[in-house]
Amino acid sequence: MTEGERKNMKQDTLEGRAKTKNGVKRLCFSAVCILLEAAFIIAMITKLNQYAEIINLMTRLLAGVLVLKLYASDQTSSMKMPWVILILVFPILGVGLYLLIGLNGGTRKMRERYDQIDRELLPLLPNDSECRETLGRKIPKAGNISDYIQKNASYPVYQNTDVIYYDEAVKGLEAQLADLAKAEKFIFMEYHAIEDAQAWHKIQRVLEDRVKAGVEVRVFYDDMGSIGFINTDFIKKMENVGIHCRVFNPFTPGLNVFLNNRDHRKITVIDGKVGFTGGYNLANEYFNFTHPYGQWKDTGIRLEGEAVRSLTVTFLEMWNAVSDKDKNDSDFTGFLVQTDYQAKQTGFIQPYADSPMDHEQVGEEVYISMVNKAEKYCWFMTPYLIITDEMSHALCLAAKRGVDVRIITPGIPDKKMIYNITRSFYHGLVKHGVRIYEWTPGFCHAKMSVADDCMATCGTINLDYRSLYHHFENGCFMADCQAVLDIRNDLAATMDECREVTEQYSTGRSAYLRLGQLFMRLFAGLL
Repeated sequence: MTEGERKNMKQDTLEGRAKTKNGVKRLCFSAVCILLEAAFIIAMITKLNQYAEIINLMTRLLAGVLVLKLYASDQTSSMKMPWVILILVFPILGVGLYLLIGLNGGTRKMRERYDQIDRELLPLLPNDSECRETLGRKIPKAGNISDYIQKNASYPVYQNTDVIYYDEAVKGLEAQLADLAKAEKFIFMEYHAIEDAQAWHKIQRVLEDRVKAGVEVRVFYDDMGSIGFINTDFIKKMENVGIHCRVFNPFTPGLNVFLNNRDHRKITVIDGKVGFTGGYNLANEYFNFTHPYGQWKDTGIRLEGEAVRSLTVTFLEMWNAVSDKDKNDSDFTGFLVQTDYQAKQTGFIQPYADSPMDHEQVGEEVYISMVNKAEKYCWFMTPYLIITDEMSHALCLAAKRGVDVRIITPGIPDKKMIYNITRSFYHGLVKHGVRIYEWTPGFCHAKMSVADDCMATCGTINLDYRSLYHHFENGCFMADCQAVLDIRNDLAATMDECREVTEQYSTGRSAYLRLGQLFMRLFAGLL
């Protein structure tokens, strides 16, 4: 593919278009706030001149109170600072945006629903104390991370689970189709984005067949992730063929459109025995059926055995908490089956979920912990690199103490602005020894990490603010299993197809941040 062809490629990926639509809505709201700010200033000068001083004082006091509230919060400084600046410089715009999209964690009503369902579901997960103790003795650093996940996210670690790693999304799709066709009791599918096209049609044909065989099929998707790519009657179409379908935060006029929290998870569960997760959505580009940005690099894993129970719980959480209008499950025991499966592998598998409802950034903490615990190397692949000061410090400190820290990002971006922000982080990392690679064949959408040949993650969690702070996400922590080495080998092979840009950004000349880049980077957490 020539450089000219790449430049002429239309930026029409599923997630890219969805985020563009979301960004347009936010832009429109921001424009309204700016107009209100301007109108306020004009009004003070013309009609409210005699009250200008007191109105301005009251506005500033309100902004000051909100800034103090932000300062006292336990948010990272990278998340606080943009809001503080915005509120102090433009009080009306800043306060308006913060009240609408800055209050991460959803509404009180939403939090109550999630708390209630978690109180019912999470106790149904098994006690893993013996397994964690075994892992701690065998690989202490992995055991520490496993302890963190269990204590702060309530997801246990398992053995008796086989893992297969797929270095291409299409391989995962083929395996899913084969396993879906064998379903006997139920199928659960939860994805950020579904495109009513070739890839989904392959899946739908299998699902319809299973429905006819008496299998209960549930499909759950994020409306903002899929908006514009499935018709408004998609749910009705699914229900007509016997597929139960729900949507997260459906698009409706009004303020709800701007809700910051999205369902970014990707999960398939079959009979509670087989599960799939990874970076890919159910859309053509993820499987290279279309090529909007050259080759598309995405990955996934297949679980079979006891660890699938956690994926089942994660799905049931969203299915039952998403709405208080739908009829929910009254008994979960039928889905949380005891398996008699005997795994061939002996590794440790810990699927986990991250929620913006609990103010615990599990995804980021797992990544930071892996970097901190690494002794030889720690490698990442991410489509976006927009990180907090805490994450940046961990990466740099590891590199400075001699750990081989590497990050793979796309060579062809899906969103130019986000790509520029990603690159703005390069110099601050490479000057401390972190190595940066850009995958030249196209766009890498996979979200993975691996350290010291003993532990790895694979899931939906990007190295950016939205994944780490705003979205519902899921991942899988793995230790002492073949999949860890498979991920290491895939990342090494991927680097052979990359251009290393470490030296290019080491002096800072190529990483010089113009005012526009600095502005975009400062407010990247609001994008």
